[in-house]
Order: sequence, then structure tokens, then C-alpha cells
Amino acid sequence: MKNKLGIFVLCLFCQFVVGQTNSRKTLHGQVVNSSLPIETGYVMNINAKIRTYIGPKGLFDLLARPKDTLLFTGLAFQSKKIILTEKDCAETLLFVPLDLVNIELKEVLVHKDLKINSLDGGSQRFVDMQFEDDKQSTAKNTVMYSNQTIKYGTDFVRIFKDVKKLLRKDKEVEEEVISDIAFVEYSKDNFTPDFFTKTLGLKEDEIDLFLMYCSNDSESKRHLKTDQKFELMDFMINKNKDFKKVVLKQK
Repeated sequence: MKNKLGIFVLCLFCQFVVGQTNSRKTLHGQVVNSSLPIETGYVMNINAKIRTYIGPKGLFDLLARPKDTLLFTGLAFQSKKIILTEKDCAETLLFVPLDLVNIELKEVLVHKDLKINSLDGGSQRFVDMQFEDDKQSTAKNTVMYSNQTIKYGTDFVRIFKDVKKLLRKDKEVEEEVISDIAFVEYSKDNFTPDFFTKTLGLKEDEIDLFLMYCSNDSESKRHLKTDQKFELMDFMINKNKDFKKVVLKQK
């Protein structure tokens, strides 16, 4: 009796899975950029737990339906998350604009009265001088903001505010999108590349996709304090198990 009940439940589960898959249709899309063609990267459907590659000319095919969340990541462009609408799924070819990783300066002003004074005499005396950050001194992290909780740590709150200002200059960007970008940058800054490639076993071009996958879980935002680094690490290790299932399913 128990065996029959088990078989019955298994059949119901299979029908549910097949029904979920059948309700999704193949979405034909293309990632584009106004400056350069994008021909590498990944697209993941968070809801269906499937992913695919971005091919030549930025084209991709993926099973999807309205309200599915798609993640776009790659080494050449900034990660992006979109939620599909009825209109998106009805498109013959869905165009997804992506921004390149490098940020170009919009305008550089050079004043006509700018003067550059050459060094009088030899320059060796300047080479021989010792400065605060030479090889005999401890270099300070002047690139990333620090809240001084950890001497060379990163001030996540400051980064979040700066990213928010940058993204809101030209157009209105959803708070959730800003939060996703900030989480990705925070995680990459506070964990070494070896943690992602060796501990988690990720490929270099999968790191951003994995972090965007994590950021889609609201729990990811609960472990961003300095004293919760181990909690965040444990969260990502557990999340990596689900991510690996998606990768294996693709293969």
C-alpha cells in the first residue's frame, strides 16, 4: 500500500514538473550594446532554474514565461536583472541593452592656462626620497572607502550611496537593482578570488552570475555587516549547492 502511495505521489510530482515546463515557451533574445557587440556570457532563469550561453551576435534562447526573473552576466558587461512581462514574452526577438564594464568619462575639461613645470636639474634626488607608501612602509588602501571598522576594509554603506547617485544621474533605477549591484561589489571586495574559484568551485565568468543569483534571495542583504562575514560565507556556500544544480542541469 505504501509503495502504491509513493508511486502515486511521484506521478503527481512528475506531472507538476512537466506542467511547469510546458507552460514556458522558448524566448528568443539578443543582448545589445551601442558601442561593441556582446558575444559571450550567461543568461539564467531564476524561477525555472535553468541557464544558457550568450552566443554570436548576442543571441540566446531560453524557456521562460511572464514574471520570470532573468539574470545576465559576463566579463564584458555589467550584470543585469530583469523581470519578464507579457509584452516581453510576446516579442519575436527580445532586445536586452547591457552596459559595458568600463565606464567612459562623458566630458574632460582642460583649461587653457594649465601649465606643467618641468623638473630643474636631475630627477634622481626625487627617486631617492622616501615617501609614506614606499616599499618600506605599509601601503594604505586609498582606492576603496573604509569605515575604519577594519583598517583596510570597505565601507559598504558608502559604496551603496555612491552607486545610487551614479545610477540615478541619467534615469530612474529601481532600489532593488541598486541593491543587487551593491551586493555583488561588496562580496567581490570582501572575499578573495580563491574563495569563489577554489572553495566554491566557480569559473571566473560564473562569479558575477552566482552573486546575482544570491542577491535575488532577500536573505543575502541580512549579512552585510562587518561582524557577519562568516554568516555571509555560510549563506553563499549553501546557495552554491543550488547554483551547481542549475549548472549540472544545463550539461
